[in-house]
Amino acid sequence: MNEIRQIKEYADILRLTNLRKNAEQIVHQAQIDNPTHLEFLLGLVRDEVMQRQRSDLERRRRQARLLKNSDLDTYDFNFSCGIDRQQLRQLRELVWVEQAYNLILMGPSGTGKSFIASGLVSDAVDKGYRAYFVTMEDLVNILRTKDMVAVSLSAYNRLLKANLIAIDDIMMFPVRKAEATAFFNLINHLHEQCSVIITTNKSPQQWVEALDDEVLVTALLDRLLFHCQVIKLQGNSYRMENRREIFDQKPEGCGRYEGGEATGARPQPPDRQEKK
Repeated sequence: MNEIRQIKEYADILRLTNLRKNAEQIVHQAQIDNPTHLEFLLGLVRDEVMQRQRSDLERRRRQARLLKNSDLDTYDFNFSCGIDRQQLRQLRELVWVEQAYNLILMGPSGTGKSFIASGLVSDAVDKGYRAYFVTMEDLVNILRTKDMVAVSLSAYNRLLKANLIAIDDIMMFPVRKAEATAFFNLINHLHEQCSVIITTNKSPQQWVEALDDEVLVTALLDRLLFHCQVIKLQGNSYRMENRREIFDQKPEGCGRYEGGEATGARPQPPDRQEKK
């Protein structure tokens, strides 16, 4: 057992996570299988690499800040229109990311813009791309505090090195002049270096209202639309069509008003009943 403890200590120093956690099981299985020295060493290294790949994927998915459900395999084509199976399949191949193309998803709230954006980021992360999903509100906060808060600066630096960034609900709220300029500088830096997904239910004119700068919006759109696919989604809100309530049915004994009179009301006390 002293040897096992030493193996774990050395594995910890060398950051061999799988060996450090599973030293006893590895030795026990080797005693059963009796592999050659070469087979044992190959299996040891292979398992360590696979563990690191799993850990790296988990870390990158956490950093990507995906929505809770980001599996595009579950996309409901029967609900909203604007994109078909072939188009979504082509987007999921991510060839456009290699070409630094942008994607703008437009449409009313609840038509699947955020779901598609997060799903594409999820696919990109799984394929090894540096990809992130961020709301416009969180991005503005990063831009505003990156020079003061270390966490914001780290997040900003990750965005600068990204292959794909999805910015959700762009121009939902008014943006201050300094933050609008910082946002433009970010897009300008990413131009033709990184693919950007934009989700919005605002028209370009409403972008002007949010940024209060027509010249800046024109320059921003010029960069976003240079190599870009615009998809307009239509339909009713998926959330409203599939909304759920806490209570499945109304409690018994509760009255409701119809035509000014309550139905199911309690009977009047004897002293208030009409005398015959």
